[in-house]
Amino acid sequence: MDAEMEITTGTNHEIAMTNASTTIDPSVVQSRILQSSSLAKAAAEAHDSDNDDDMDGAKSGAEQPTFPQLNAMDDRGGKSEYRRVRCPKHRYTPLRNDWEQILMPLVQFLQLQVRFNTHTRSIEMKTSPHTLDTGALQKGADFCSCYMLGFEVQDAVSLLRLDDLYLESFQVTDVKLLKGDHLSRAVGRVAGQDGKTRFAIENATRCRIVVADTRVHMLGSYANIRIARNAICDLILGAPPGKVYNNMRNVAKRMSERY
Repeated sequence: MDAEMEITTGTNHEIAMTNASTTIDPSVVQSRILQSSSLAKAAAEAHDSDNDDDMDGAKSGAEQPTFPQLNAMDDRGGKSEYRRVRCPKHRYTPLRNDWEQILMPLVQFLQLQVRFNTHTRSIEMKTSPHTLDTGALQKGADFCSCYMLGFEVQDAVSLLRLDDLYLESFQVTDVKLLKGDHLSRAVGRVAGQDGKTRFAIENATRCRIVVADTRVHMLGSYANIRIARNAICDLILGAPPGKVYNNMRNVAKRMSERY
């Protein structure tokens, strides 16, 4: 008898859930928050009351206040931010040759104050009253760091123009612990003869890859970096280049069909 009462009480207190379907249609924007029917009803009523308040405010003729956009210094309470990016020894000469190309996007587009400190051999950047974007200093630091890692200026500038680009770095020994000639052969498999393997991965995945000693740097979107990383890891683990070429050919075909 007690068991029957427990079953009946349990069935009476079932909570109906909204958005119970777990399959997500990519063509329809859906909420992934599951709520009970009572909470969904309360949220709908609150939303309706907010809309009524907005309509009343619009009918009363009250004007919304408009505030001017704050620049980077005003957002920090009138204090200027400062960043420093050190220049490695092997990038000092290319930096001196490409200094004008590096300076133009930092000064004209990001409105930053930039100088090169010859004592510490580093690029120093600072916000000014003309800097409007609060994230301009971080974008400038990422741009300079990307160039210091070995990328060309044209490739590094894409970090300033596009928001969905990322830079990922790892070491060959992070994939597999190799020493001596085994490590050298792994790096050689990644680069290929005259850089042929690296160019094939770059063209197939639309990424930029820099192989510096035992470090590998990749610049591109998140999905493309993942494909390039998997191909490079296969080469490090000992996969033959012909198999990787075949996989890259299939990837390039799928990407061309997608776009």
